[in-house]
Amino acid sequence: MLLRFTKMHGLGNDFMVIDLVTQNAYIQPRHVRQWGNRHTGIGFDQLLIVEPPRTPDVDFRYRIFNADGSEVEQCGNGARCFARFVQDKRLTTKRQIRVETRGGIIELYICADGQVRVDMGPPRLAPDQVPFQADSPALSYSLEVDGESFELAALSMGNPHAVLRVPDLDLAPVQQLGPKIEHHPRFPQRVNVGFLQILDRRHARLRVWERGAGETQACGTGACAAAVAAIRQGWMDSPVRITLPGGPLSIEWAGETHSVMMTGPAVRVFEGQVRL
Repeated sequence: MLLRFTKMHGLGNDFMVIDLVTQNAYIQPRHVRQWGNRHTGIGFDQLLIVEPPRTPDVDFRYRIFNADGSEVEQCGNGARCFARFVQDKRLTTKRQIRVETRGGIIELYICADGQVRVDMGPPRLAPDQVPFQADSPALSYSLEVDGESFELAALSMGNPHAVLRVPDLDLAPVQQLGPKIEHHPRFPQRVNVGFLQILDRRHARLRVWERGAGETQACGTGACAAAVAAIRQGWMDSPVRITLPGGPLSIEWAGETHSVMMTGPAVRVFEGQVRL
């Protein structure tokens, strides 16, 4: 059978998006790996699947698969593309959309200027909610990698994140240290790793090594996690602008029990069909 899809990106973090509201298909990890290959497939960081809601208090179910076929809980850039997709495909006429994810319920707002604002919910700060192995909650933790100790924040934005502050982002060992922290035994479900350079109290730069995808052009949940870590440790003040290799995101967080609000673009690249 032929399956319709849309290629989209949020700040260069790219996605294949499939509507399983009006189409029927059973997508397996091998399909995801095949389509995700940038040389022999379509190529993407994540596959996003739109499904009908399972409960009456949400509009859609939103599933996310990394290019390696693993299913993950949350993706902020993907959430913005999801919102644009369901409106562009006329699956909804709402500008405020409530969506079920594996990491919890999120709310998406399509702004008049075409940008998408996402209510990511409150960050999860307790180690067992990340999950991260630690004796007690702290603003930061020491993690030993290859005999060297690194200071990092650990939190969840519906998916696990580690955030390290670095003096110069261009020199940060993202490719070397990222995978070692991703697979560190103290992160039992692996982790996304953010390398954060703070420029001033409202602006920072960020590179992210994503669990199951490697370094990407942008990571929405990573930007949210970095903003929360920086605000909690007194380095920055909300709202903040986090500039990733693909471009900037605006992040607002009023503290502890409040939701993290992320605003940024979502772009449709092309439409296509793939044989399942």
